[in-house]
This record gives sequence, C-alpha cells and structure tokens, in this order.
Amino acid sequence: MIATNAVSALESAFHRRNYDPSLAVWLVTGVAVVALFALRGQYDWVTKLPEELVIPLEAWLNAFMDLFVASFKWLFRAISGLLEWPMNGLQALLHWLPWPATIAGSVVVAHLAGGWRLAVFTLCTLMYMVIVGYWDESMNTLALVGMAVPLSVAVGLFAGILDFSYRPAKSVIQPTLDLMQTVPAFAYLIPVLLLFGFGPVVGLVAATLYACPPMVRNVSLGLQRVPVDIVESAKMSGCTDRQLLWWVRLPAAMPTIMIGVNQTIMCALSMVIIAAIIGGFGDIGWEVLSTMRRAQFGQSLLAGLVIVLIAMNFDRISRGLTSRQRVSQARTGTLWQRHAHLWVALVAIMVAVALAQVLPELHDYPKAWIFYPAAVVNDAVTWFTANYFFATSAIKSWTLFYFLLPIRIGLENSVTPHFWGFALNLWISLGYAAAVAGLALWVDRATSWRGAVAVLITGGLFYFGTTGTPWAVFILVVTVTAFRVGGWRVGVFALGGLCFMLFTGIWERAMLSVYLCGTAVLIAFLAGGLLGIWAARNDRVSAFLRPINDTLQTIPLYVFLIPIIMVFLVGEFSALLAVIAYAIVPAIRYTEHGIRHVPAETVEAARAMGCTPRQLLWQVQLPLALPEIMLGLNQTIMLGLAMLVIAALVGTLGLGQMIYIALTAADFGKGAVAGLGIALIAMITDRILQSWSARKKVELGLA
Repeated sequence: MIATNAVSALESAFHRRNYDPSLAVWLVTGVAVVALFALRGQYDWVTKLPEELVIPLEAWLNAFMDLFVASFKWLFRAISGLLEWPMNGLQALLHWLPWPATIAGSVVVAHLAGGWRLAVFTLCTLMYMVIVGYWDESMNTLALVGMAVPLSVAVGLFAGILDFSYRPAKSVIQPTLDLMQTVPAFAYLIPVLLLFGFGPVVGLVAATLYACPPMVRNVSLGLQRVPVDIVESAKMSGCTDRQLLWWVRLPAAMPTIMIGVNQTIMCALSMVIIAAIIGGFGDIGWEVLSTMRRAQFGQSLLAGLVIVLIAMNFDRISRGLTSRQRVSQARTGTLWQRHAHLWVALVAIMVAVALAQVLPELHDYPKAWIFYPAAVVNDAVTWFTANYFFATSAIKSWTLFYFLLPIRIGLENSVTPHFWGFALNLWISLGYAAAVAGLALWVDRATSWRGAVAVLITGGLFYFGTTGTPWAVFILVVTVTAFRVGGWRVGVFALGGLCFMLFTGIWERAMLSVYLCGTAVLIAFLAGGLLGIWAARNDRVSAFLRPINDTLQTIPLYVFLIPIIMVFLVGEFSALLAVIAYAIVPAIRYTEHGIRHVPAETVEAARAMGCTPRQLLWQVQLPLALPEIMLGLNQTIMLGLAMLVIAALVGTLGLGQMIYIALTAADFGKGAVAGLGIALIAMITDRILQSWSARKKVELGLA
C-alpha cells in the first residue's frame, strides 16, 4: 500500500518535472519495490536467502587461522616475552615510586602544559585515586598506557611517513586504516588472543593496534600540509631527501603530529577495560569490569571515575604540549631556563623519595585513611530504584513498545490490542498510507521530490520494520541511493558490502544493528543539532556545553553503561541511551562549528536585506553550514557503530553480540565476519555521506 502511494507520488512529480533522470531512476525503483513486496508472501527467498546459498566463510577463516597459529605461534609468543620485560619494569618503577613523587612530577608537567589551573586539576584528580584506594590499580593502567602509547607513536610515525612518501604504500595503508577504525576492537582481540596467548601483553598489543590509526593519519596529513615555500627553501639549501624529512618536514608538521599523539593516548585509554577482558591485569579496567559483572554499581562508578580523570588529564596535558610557543620558549635562554620544569620535577621527585624513607605513609597510603563511599552510592541507587522504579519503568516500556519495537519489526507486527488498545486492520493501514503519502506530497511541493522520496522510504520502514523489510528491497534502495549520490564506484561498493552480509548469513544480525544504531544516531543527531544551534547563537550555552562535551569524549566506552544500568537496568533501552550519550558530541560540535564559521560578510549581507533571526538561521546559516553538519552526522554514525559491541553487554542482539560471543569462544571466523559486517556498514554510510557533502559544497560554492 505504501509502495503504491510512492509510485503515484513519483508519477505526479515526474509529470511536473520532465526529463529528470534521477526521478526516472526512483520511479523504476518504486515499481521494483512494489513488486518485491507483492512477492514476499508467495516466495520465501524474497525475505530470507536460502541456506544452500550461504557461503561458509566462518569455517574457511577458522581453518586459515588454525594453520597460521600452528605455523607462527612461536614467533608471536617470543614477541610477547620481549614486550613483557619492559612492561613489568615500568610497572615495578611506578609501584616503587612513592605516590607523592608521582603526583609531584605529574603536577609539574601539567603546569608546563597548561599553567596553574591544570596543575591544580591534576593534583586533585591524582589525590582522588589515592584517597579512594585505587592507586595501585591506576599505576598498572599507567604502565599499560605508558607502553602502548610509545609503541603506537613509533609504528604510526613510520607508517605515516611511508604513506606520505611512497604512493604504492598509500593504496595499502589507507584501506587498512579504514578497516582498523571501523572494525570493532573486540573483533581483532580474537586473533591477538590466539597468537599472543592470555596475559597483560595481549592487552598491550590490542591497545597498541587500536591506537595506531590516528597517529598514522595525522603524520601523513601534517607532512602534506608543510608549506611549499619551506620545502623549496630547504631544497635550495642543498638538503638531501633524508635531511628534508627529518630536519624540515617533521618539525614543521609537529603541531599536527602532536594532535595525533593526543588522539593516540585517548584511544589507548579507551581500550583499558577491553584489554582487561583478555589480559587478566589487576588494573583499573579490570576493577570496572569485575564490579560491573557483580552489579556493584557504587564500586564500578568510583573505579570508572578514575579512568575518566586519567583520560581528562592526559587529554589536557597532551593538548597543552602541542603549543608552538612553548616549544620555541624551551629552546631559548640558559640551561635552567630551557629546562626549568624538568629540574623542578626531578628535585620534587627526589625530595619525595627521600621523605618516603622516613615517613612510611608517603610510600604506602594508610588503609585507615581511605575514603571509599561505594556503600553510600549503592544505598542511593537502591533508594532511587525502589522509589522511582514506576517512572523509569514507564519511560523504558513506553519507548520500547511505541518507538523501538515498530522500528525493529514494523507497525504491522507490533500494533496489538494489549499495548496499543486496537488491532491493525485494513482501514488503519490505509489511513497510515494516506498520511504518509499526504506528507510526501506536501514535502514535494515545499522542498523537492527528493524530500518526498525520503518521506516515503521512512514511512515504509516504520510500517514494515527494519527486520520486516525484504533484503532485496533494502539492498535495492541503498544501492540506488549510493549510485545517485556518489556515482558508480560508491554504488558498486555499497552493493558489494550488502551482498557480503547477505551471503555470509549475517543479514538478520546486521539489520538488528542497523535498527539500534540508526535509532540512536537519529536521536543523537537531532538533539545534538539543536544543542549545536543553540550554542552557536549563545556564547554562554557554548561555554556551558564545552566541558560537558570534553568529558563525554574522554569517558571510555564502558563507563557510559554504569549510570545507565544503575537507573534503567539491562536491555535495549539502556543500550540506546549509552549509544546516544557516546555519539552526541560530534553532532553538537560540528553544528556549532559550521554555523559559527559561515562567512561574516554573508551574514551581514543577509541582515542588510532584512532577514529576521529565524530567516537568517534557516535560509542562510544552516544551508551554508550543511557540509560541516553532515560531517558531524558521519562521525555520529561512526561512534554509534563503535558502541554496538559494548551495548551487547547489556542484552542487545545484532552483530555486536555476535562479536562478543565469538570472543568468549575464541571463534575467529565468527568474529571476523561480524566485525567486517560492522565495518562495511560504517564504510558504506561514510562514502554516501561524504559524497553527498562534497556535492553540496560544490553546489554552495564552498569547494
């Protein structure tokens, strides 16, 4: 019924706008969709691919991995043994140093990076770890990060230079980076576990691999952006290629490279809990994971706050050290002036070590002084749950039955008298179809026929559901969209990726992931976009949101689950909230950035023509900021997909749960296929949105 209205609406638009090839393509697509829906009740293959056509890729991959492990396990175990020595040494050093010595050195570095405010913040955060009794676990985490970050930086620097200097390497490195940044970390934990064995080094390797891509991309980007005149001057001075790289290009690209170091640190920290799953390391990640499994919300919240504070400290210190001015100041003056902070740090550490020999409290913080309010937090959660369960349960149930369930299985399967008060009959279905068609016609006249097509697709998806839509319809619509937006290359890539999910037998799981992630991204993008508009028009709102955004971007994935599970328990609703909280920041930041960076002369010209503030926003600023806003949507989708595996821990289905099950069973084939499925969803979406954004930039004259 909906498809029939789609065809009639498209025919009407086609008569008004003759010779539009895009409209003709969508008209043909609409006819095909109607035919496929008509056939779904007669032929099972329309809704589910026959089992005999499914490719046993999982079994093939497992056979390959078994052979590879049998042949090369000795090499990787040797590497594991070599990495274990420096890691254990760093861990021993951090435990040997008295806690005042570590705090003093960190505070001095923070003062160098950001002044006294950052120094005070660093002091307070480190004292929190001491007072709550998590100092030893925090030092184990720092040992992991302290080894993973230098390894990631070294590998990323080499790969970034190779990507910049050698064109054939670029064709290999860039797709590899795309896969590493889109395949969930859980997926490649499986081969790491099989090759390196169980232990802390496995977590180190996993964190190193996960943290490499930002460094590679920033090194390559920084080298590309070195001004041409600097390079030409160096060549005229007689520099060899090696001297040009190490003495000219890399120093000039250092600010961009340091941003990569910052992102590498944050990625390594975000892996500490995931690494704890396979590392068995007594660090703060294991503390969060173990307390979450025992539903000890107070303990997990206090431990999770440690990771947040470490991440915020590293983020602010590493960003502060990227300043060109501080680097130039450190290279002038006397020896004391050039290294004043280093000397102060060394003196402070030596004094703290000496005092710790006299005062045992300065070496091992007394347990009697520990303040650990986990019981208070647990009591507060119990009280809140007991007194407000009716409200949280009502919110959760209403969202599940009237919003999430229709998106997943469609109105045709979710509308029942028990929840909705009526049964879905022919007349109600006809009324819904008429409403969708009417809205599509209104959008067609108000904007364009493309908006009408979007309304029809959305209305059909809500009626039939993500899992109720035949696979052929989904593949057809996505492929046509990719082809019309990005050309034949993007269209072929989308078709190939969707066929991979279909013929490897993960289609149903993929649609469950698309449903949950798509719903969360829609809410996050709409809410984040509104907040971004508000922040762009109000400096106070922008200042208020900035630290909130910083906090949300530095919180590791797992920590998002803790307060949500405390209030709403496990389930799809909790997973939805966690994905929204993690993915909303890019929508806020890119919307604000796009609106604030609309050319001032354009805004003044619009005001001079008599535009009201509302007209200025909707007719000038938002259209010109649309490419940046769409980039924010792209990043929102990427973060939402990254959260899918974490969401599997609270009871969701889909590819994320498939990867988590594969990890627990060390099933490389299952994990690889599911991980590639999520990566393909991310890459297809990325290419469609980037192509659309590039086209809009050209249309708006911004390219």
